[in-house]
Amino acid sequence: MKFTKMHGAGNDYVYVDCTRGEVANPQELSKKISDRHFGVGSDGLVLICKSDVADFRMRMFNADGSEAQMCGNAARCIGKYVYDKGLTDKTDLTLETLAGVKRLTLFADGAKVRRVTVDMGLPELTPAKIPVAAGGERAVGLPLEVDGKVFSVTCVSMGNPHAVIFVKDVKSFDVHRVGKLIEHHALFPEKVNVEFVEPLSAGELRMRVWERGSGETWACGTGACATLVAATLNNLSDGKAVVHLLGGDLEVEWDKNSGRVYMTGGAEAVFEGELC
Repeated sequence: MKFTKMHGAGNDYVYVDCTRGEVANPQELSKKISDRHFGVGSDGLVLICKSDVADFRMRMFNADGSEAQMCGNAARCIGKYVYDKGLTDKTDLTLETLAGVKRLTLFADGAKVRRVTVDMGLPELTPAKIPVAAGGERAVGLPLEVDGKVFSVTCVSMGNPHAVIFVKDVKSFDVHRVGKLIEHHALFPEKVNVEFVEPLSAGELRMRVWERGSGETWACGTGACATLVAATLNNLSDGKAVVHLLGGDLEVEWDKNSGRVYMTGGAEAVFEGELC
């Protein structure tokens, strides 16, 4: 099986072209291929498939084998993959995901795509639909007790659930311990991705992320979008910001007119290989 290792802002996945054939048991394959000692090493596995409703379809599996609804960084990398590999000559694409059909705008430098904007759609703020076990119309500033401490969390779904926590110093924050506890907290029936965010200014946010099923990763596109939405809801941003992640920067905007969230960032191919 041939594959391509790619990353978006350091969020790395193994990509497989399934437009010509399916991959057997992708859940187990993702666990094996993601292992950074005995496998290729990645945050998970992404399959690029045919679609009946869009130009292409994405299936994305975390490092623990669980299937995720959406990944913004993976969506950008798929845009680069299909264009660079000659699977399409379109620079405006549609991509089917478990979170709905997303629109991609590709910015090519010659024959290669360097940056991609993804229309991430409308953020879901209703607790029952995120889901989070809380009442009311929105879960903004929700108190959450973990390990004897109470955190204020704002919950957003960008196709998958996120809990955003604002902190004073994200570099020194114990993301691994607190992130794991919150991921499995009873408040989140489908587990949750956790963003720890240090507001630098109205237009700049520094973020670290604990992804359900993968642990801390260098970037999370849906997480960056959820962070911008949460910052706006908490009056820490005016709806547009550069989000600084461990692996690079993403530009995110929550459009005031349409209510849709747009994310722009790079996509890079690392290497290609073939599994024995």
